[in-house]
Amino acid sequence: MSKLVAPHGGKGLVCALLEGAERDAELKKAEGLKQIDISARAKGDLIMMGIGGFSPLSGFMNKADWKGVCDNFQMADGTFWPVPITLDVSAADAAAIAEGDEIALVRNGVTFATMKVEEKYEMTEADKKWECEKVFMGEGEESVDGKFWEIAPEDHPGVIMVMAQKEFNLAGPVKVLSEGEYPEEYPGIYLKPAETRAMFDERGWANVAALQLRNPMHRSHEYLAKIAVEVCDGVLIHSLIGNLKPGDIPAKVRIKAIEILIDKYFVKENVYSAGYPLDMRYAGPREGLLHATFRQNYGVNNMLIGRDHAGVGDFYGLFEAQDIFDRIPVTGDSGKDLLCRPMKIDWTFYCYECDGMASLRTCNHDKDSRVILSGTKLRKALSDGAEVVDHFGRDEVLTHLRAYYEGLTDKVEVKMQSAASGDTM
Repeated sequence: MSKLVAPHGGKGLVCALLEGAERDAELKKAEGLKQIDISARAKGDLIMMGIGGFSPLSGFMNKADWKGVCDNFQMADGTFWPVPITLDVSAADAAAIAEGDEIALVRNGVTFATMKVEEKYEMTEADKKWECEKVFMGEGEESVDGKFWEIAPEDHPGVIMVMAQKEFNLAGPVKVLSEGEYPEEYPGIYLKPAETRAMFDERGWANVAALQLRNPMHRSHEYLAKIAVEVCDGVLIHSLIGNLKPGDIPAKVRIKAIEILIDKYFVKENVYSAGYPLDMRYAGPREGLLHATFRQNYGVNNMLIGRDHAGVGDFYGLFEAQDIFDRIPVTGDSGKDLLCRPMKIDWTFYCYECDGMASLRTCNHDKDSRVILSGTKLRKALSDGAEVVDHFGRDEVLTHLRAYYEGLTDKVEVKMQSAASGDTM
């Protein structure tokens, strides 16, 4: 009998992925359906619905769900969900599709799913702006005092993506037919929720924490993971292997860095490295909630949330992604509420006076004694060929990352924000 937290939504793992003869028959049927090209974001969302990562979702959201999620973190039936999962199509495609039709969802020539269209609804510019304000507007200096719409249309990847969406959304259940490149490109890393749950059960874990990574694992990440190892049965180091913004470090490079760290600096039996196939939305606090929601499906009941989790620029408050967990609705129904809880860790750093890793809760020394650690700051130094300060990262990892940057022919300028520089400490 598993001791792990139940999947989100009260229905077990809801998996829309077809296999074997059933998949073959659906692929054949898809050849005769209207073909709809989908975005990279929708591809990742489909794969997560396929493998049960987005349980209890079995398709793209209708307007009532979209509105409820944006407005109050709840779908129409009261189930918690923090970020809209929607499929956009052009006005021309929407006009050619009737409710009740089946369509094929395709990207780069690959049929990823079929979908039965149950609803289509228009997304006006006002609707898109409202979604952006609800999902992406935070409490940071680039979101307040009327600055959000001055800065976000050019500098916030999530806002840019939503505002570029087509004129209509389609809603309805899907049958997923492909997991894309992930099984072949990331063997042993790309794992389905059923697989991580089986692994946790095999190890006898009941209390599991997840560390979300989109940057190379530096000393602060290592420290967070080790805090969780001390108080939980084990830690899932869970890397994003979908698309990032330009200038971020590719998944394979980051995963190799994690392997180096686990091999040399962890008790291997207490940690596990894996990846998930989503694109980053850079939704800060809302994305922190999304990370906790789908980690619950992977068998995780504790989500490590540190400084500026899933942030971009200075759109979010430093610990807004922690505070938002205290503001989400709670119905008392374990099948509808979020059960994965945050492990709230203060700003962490290396302190020369403490002679080790510390946080604002444990270190009483001044800022000059501290090495401020952040993924953005590390990428900035490596991209510029600058010296990386002692105690920022493990030497073996830095050697690996420098080799990656030395091999780049085109580099993207890394923008520093106040959270990453330490100016706001």
